[in-house]
Amino acid sequence: MLSPTLFPLFCALFLCLPVAVIFTVQRELTGVITPPEFGFRSLSVFSLYSRNVPDASSSPVVRIRQPIPKEDEPLLRLASRVNPNLPPGSTRKLAFMYLTTSPLPFAPLWEKFFNGCSKNLYNVYVHADPTREYDPPFSGVFLNRVIHSSKPSMRHTPTLTAAARRLIAHALLDDPLNYMFAVISPSCVPIRSFDFTYKTLVSSRKSFIEILKDEPWQFDRWTATGSHAMLPEVKLEEFRIGSQFWVLKRRHARVVARDRRIWVKFNKTCVREDSCYPEESYFSTLLNMRDPRGCVPATLTHVDWTVNDGGHPRMYEPEEVVPELILRLRKTRPRYGEDGINGSEWSAVERMDSFLFARKFSPEALEPLLGMARTVLFNDSAGGV
Repeated sequence: MLSPTLFPLFCALFLCLPVAVIFTVQRELTGVITPPEFGFRSLSVFSLYSRNVPDASSSPVVRIRQPIPKEDEPLLRLASRVNPNLPPGSTRKLAFMYLTTSPLPFAPLWEKFFNGCSKNLYNVYVHADPTREYDPPFSGVFLNRVIHSSKPSMRHTPTLTAAARRLIAHALLDDPLNYMFAVISPSCVPIRSFDFTYKTLVSSRKSFIEILKDEPWQFDRWTATGSHAMLPEVKLEEFRIGSQFWVLKRRHARVVARDRRIWVKFNKTCVREDSCYPEESYFSTLLNMRDPRGCVPATLTHVDWTVNDGGHPRMYEPEEVVPELILRLRKTRPRYGEDGINGSEWSAVERMDSFLFARKFSPEALEPLLGMARTVLFNDSAGGV
């Protein structure tokens, strides 16, 4: 007869034995438990962005993924927690982020740009106005690439800046291998091959973002939301201006996702519409305050501001779109921010970065651009440049 002391122990062992056997068998059948992952694939239902969800019965491994929030605050909070570094030995990817309120007129040209490239090297994301009809609808590489948190956006408001922040957050959460994040305009076209673009960006340890100081209209833009609205977080001498089209490295994309303090100052209704362009100030100001030496103070998207039509740059019409134009844009030197911003190693006097994209092209320019895609646009040796 068991002693009173050993009897409870014997009962415990008897009850736990079947559980241990079941756990062992289950482990042998399913293999190693997969850790949770973030990504669009985690969502079973999307309003605008959809993918097939694997049938749970088709695989013994059940992947538990956390859904990407639709609202900005939880979306950015979640994105701010991602690892700013890529896994060791991984292949770096480019995130192409298209911000549009209309169909993409140059989608066929971008199709050619991506054609033949490994899908392990890039991802495509689209922020589109969910209240509008898109005719023609997104297709090809843009099919099912509209992020599900897209919201209406318009000029002279913070909504364009908010849209870019959503794109960054989605790209951070969707793929941990996204290394560089490029925001693209619907009127923008590539003027280099994918191979040239990829090698240029993944080899850089810096972001490419225009950071301009002491512009003639700096004070007006600083006071666009009110005479003292930016204070005390953003003083006039800290305020910067730059192109809304930039390429940020992963660490800086995470800086944007984490930011609350500076965004609050820019996320306000403007009292002066004629000087309200927060999308051209927020990112330049934030990164200049956080990590200026981690940036090349220039944009890689060419634009001609010698013509200013109501806040819009020069529009290239079909008759202007000839090989000589593309070759000239390639040879043009970017405008860099203040000298010495990055120290002697990255002096603006010594740099000569190549433009990778250009805008603003008329939708009717698609045909001549397609005609020179193989011989000029995606021929990096064309014209000897």
